[in-house]
Amino acid sequence: MNEQKFSAVAATPANPDWEQLTSREQPLYDRPDDIRSPFMRDYTRILHSTAYRRLKHKTQVFFNTDNDHICTRMEHVSHVESVSASIAIALGLNEELTRAISMGHDLGHAPFGHQGEVTIRELSEQYLKKDFWHEQNGLRFVDNIELLEDSYRVNQNLNLTYAVRDGILSHCGEVDQNGIKPRGLDIPIQDFDKPGKYQAITWEGCVVKMADKIAYVGRDIEDAISLGILSDADQEELHQMAGIFDRNVVNTTVIMHNMILDICKNSDPKQGILLSPCFAQQLETIKTFNYEHIYHHKRLEPYVHYSELVIKEIFHFLYALYDDNLWKILHANHPYAPTLVSTFEGWLAKFTLPEILPEYLRTTADRCNNRKIYGSLQTETLYAQAIIDYISGMTDRFAITVFNELLTFGFRE
Repeated sequence: MNEQKFSAVAATPANPDWEQLTSREQPLYDRPDDIRSPFMRDYTRILHSTAYRRLKHKTQVFFNTDNDHICTRMEHVSHVESVSASIAIALGLNEELTRAISMGHDLGHAPFGHQGEVTIRELSEQYLKKDFWHEQNGLRFVDNIELLEDSYRVNQNLNLTYAVRDGILSHCGEVDQNGIKPRGLDIPIQDFDKPGKYQAITWEGCVVKMADKIAYVGRDIEDAISLGILSDADQEELHQMAGIFDRNVVNTTVIMHNMILDICKNSDPKQGILLSPCFAQQLETIKTFNYEHIYHHKRLEPYVHYSELVIKEIFHFLYALYDDNLWKILHANHPYAPTLVSTFEGWLAKFTLPEILPEYLRTTADRCNNRKIYGSLQTETLYAQAIIDYISGMTDRFAITVFNELLTFGFRE
């Protein structure tokens, strides 16, 4: 199968929107001997970011930090990249753009998977008066928070292309849609106010959105079987519900293979990125099964309560420190929560105006030529935003580490 049906609408230099798709908010430093395309540069910039590295210790569905065989957020991202790139190559789309969006699509995920997102949303609504969703947070991270050293070892913002940023924001795979088509450049990124409101502006972004769902449903089933979440009766029920076309449907590679081929066979620029009715129904059936038998399983309840406790205690500890003498109070609490306080101070040093920082943080600030998104921390809202950003970037392991400090030492006025 090599029909290249989408080659005329791919995000290539021949595309009339190429200039806008590859535009960046600031010019990116140039290397005369660089052989990479703009999207390949984005791919490697994401690859070298610390947010990407942290995905290996972030929960996908099952919290199990000591089990090397349970899917992590990083493994999920690799699956999405594999599925979307296979589709892009077969359809004649830009493989490099597809891979870059895939690599970056989950950088906004909080620790502890979707439960961490639920908890941070509650905090955001209470203290910032706004929603929190990981697609928007992913855009916030790549635009304002993730930093890379330039050739002079000065930290700069990632500064990704418009098409990749858009793909990260619009990738929501929770909304059930078929026949996906790009929305057009007349609706800018700024118009998104909820996940899944619009499609991506590129066909490549639409492919990633479809690949995201294909990649996770089967893998979640495999983990659930491995951990004993699904009984033999549950598995037989799944076979009866979704195994009409293949009795091996619980195998994630079978699901991926069948649906990749089905999308490549049925999609075209007129109808969109499309699963056939039978496979669209099978995907929806599997997803419904997962929600009923996996994501809402009683055995996950202790994890839900624990992750909520960890995130909220870290937030409330730091939030209580806000004062006109913030740096003095942070310094006074350092002996009682050394890792938490020192890393949070370092976080603030990168994103606040240098003139408000104490001398011991100036070295960190001097190496950062980036947006100072927290200004001078002149309001509690800015300070709360800083804490939420800091927590949302954590891995599960790190969040547990600093939470355990609070158990050991506690708070000091």
